[in-house]
Amino acid sequence: MATNHLPEQEAPASRLPPRQAVPATPAQALAEQQARAQKDAAIRAVSSIDAMREAIKLAARSLPSITAIERLQRLDGAAFRARAAQGLPFIITGIVGRWPLTSLAPAVLREQFAGLPVRARVGDYINTAFAADRAMQDMSMGEYLDLVEADAPGLPPYLGNLALRELNRLCHWPAYFDKMGPPRFWIGPARTVTPLHCDFDDNIFAQIWGTKRIVLAPPHHDAFLYVREANSLLFGSPVDPEAPDFAQFPLARQATFIECIVEPGDMLYVPAGWYHQVRALSFSLSSNRWARALPLALTGEAALRPGATL
Repeated sequence: MATNHLPEQEAPASRLPPRQAVPATPAQALAEQQARAQKDAAIRAVSSIDAMREAIKLAARSLPSITAIERLQRLDGAAFRARAAQGLPFIITGIVGRWPLTSLAPAVLREQFAGLPVRARVGDYINTAFAADRAMQDMSMGEYLDLVEADAPGLPPYLGNLALRELNRLCHWPAYFDKMGPPRFWIGPARTVTPLHCDFDDNIFAQIWGTKRIVLAPPHHDAFLYVREANSLLFGSPVDPEAPDFAQFPLARQATFIECIVEPGDMLYVPAGWYHQVRALSFSLSSNRWARALPLALTGEAALRPGATL
């Protein structure tokens, strides 16, 4: 699910957003990175994204060890926030299954949305997942479905992190976060993968069609995951938690990986800072939304607020 802060960003329903421009010089890249971090901190009402990240990892060190993701029945907003404040992931049932989109068959993508503009991840999008110049191809939904049906060798093309308002009209999101980012959609056949990464925003992930395997690791286990910064809110790892190469990444032996299977109708809460890898086990449609506020596990951390004195 990844990668929420790479700009395949907001777009009117009628067209795709412009491609992300690659900075001309390292100095320009640094200036853009710093400006973006300041903007992200202001949106979340924290003094510093760096300080927020460190607070998340510090809080995670006191979490109990878990070996499975708990499944809970439908939660209202207050119950969700109280549970999320504990800092652990969990699955909620009884919400997504009520959405109109969940009751439709995947054939509706071709029948009603074949002309919808989409941007597909193509080529080796696993090893280039966090690169600004990763390979993408603009096409219609119908053309994308034709590519999927062709079943060419290699990774299947993947629609990821797209704003598809036509589909979102058929979704009814719970008001779990005071400030929520726009819904993002993820469509692809079995074997499409979002590699291991973490977003430093709370995340609710809705599985609408198909089944996915999601492997998670706690925030402070970044020390074992050889992480690389894509931006101040997004970190990726080259470790494959489903088949770790301990010869190349020996520290990964110390990481805790927790696997869950999400089925149609499931909603997974991924707390800010938790690493996760997502693999489709069948043709799948998922959607998610990220909070744009202080993570719920840090509720009460007044020292992170702008102007706070230590």
